Amino acid sequence: MRITLSSSALSNQLGTLSRVIDNKSATPMLECFLFEVAGGRLTITASDNENVMRSSLPLDSSDGEGRFAVNSQKLFNAVKELPEQPLTLDVDNATSSVKAIYQNGIYNFALFNANEYPVPAEFNDDVTTISVPAGALSDIIARTISAVGVMEDMRKAMGGINFDLTADALVMVASDGHKLVRNKYFGVTTETPSNFILPKKPAQLLKNALSKDDEPVEIRFNRRMVAFRFGDVLLQGPLIEGNYPNYNSVIPTNNPYQLTIDRKAFVGALRRILPFASESSMLVRLRIESGKLEISSEDIDYSLSAKEEIICDYNGNPMNIGFKGSSLIEILSNLTGENVILELADPSRPCIIMPSEQPADQDVLMLLMPMLLNDY
Repeated sequence: MRITLSSSALSNQLGTLSRVIDNKSATPMLECFLFEVAGGRLTITASDNENVMRSSLPLDSSDGEGRFAVNSQKLFNAVKELPEQPLTLDVDNATSSVKAIYQNGIYNFALFNANEYPVPAEFNDDVTTISVPAGALSDIIARTISAVGVMEDMRKAMGGINFDLTADALVMVASDGHKLVRNKYFGVTTETPSNFILPKKPAQLLKNALSKDDEPVEIRFNRRMVAFRFGDVLLQGPLIEGNYPNYNSVIPTNNPYQLTIDRKAFVGALRRILPFASESSMLVRLRIESGKLEISSEDIDYSLSAKEEIICDYNGNPMNIGFKGSSLIEILSNLTGENVILELADPSRPCIIMPSEQPADQDVLMLLMPMLLNDY
């Protein structure tokens, strides 16, 4: 079998799919791409034995149909170095080899038996289907994934993003116990509430693969697995079993003080002050009063300290509150817009952070727990 296609189109597809593969897998077949040629198209599959990602692209020419597998790392590293040009794959089952022929040279690869490639699980009839625009889903996952916790036996559910389909919105939530991100997308509602918990790896794969346009992403799920289909790409894998904690119960509803500040100015000041904080705690102190925010940090062990003031709009009593600086920067960097709003109560209670202008059809809320100050 002999096929010809664009080298850059193949490289782009392999780059996306290669993120699925575990190159240290104990199963050699799982270190391969599966290629399937049919109907003038090439379908490529990558798997880590749990998550399966598949994409297809048109062929310039082909003289047959068939299936074969090639080591993913060897092939991708070779193809990604080629400039745009026609690339021919000449598959010889008799010698268990494939030649990748390009303008000035040739690569030779060993073939693996495609029949040994793992077959992905199939859905049963108990399936829920929804659709979300790719751009909205990409933005929400990018904001949320930073708050995903480390999967532990006792809190396994917090190792992923909770997709909560309600009568009002599709709510996507993640938390590591110290920070929480809640995104409501009002474009999807249901009369029958349901939810699933997406593990961090497929969430990261989606973040890297989704476009920023309004292309629809079909999401199919049941109690055990989920599949995302967009364009010529399919991503499918198992879900995290268990119940997600009641995230609404930890979001305060009565933080009376409100601080409004330029987001980029705030992030810039934090990045200048944070290097002077203790490496063990990363603590930054915020001194808030009417019209002014003072940001400071210190490392007593190395006689380091820094302080900076920026203007703000604040309607509460003067307050000293501490946060882990890296977490605060991460939250602010994952928001958009010119200004952000911080809702506060006292130095021991959670701080709510949100954009002053919400994205279209969305409601974004982030929560950060404060750190104890020595003088509090």
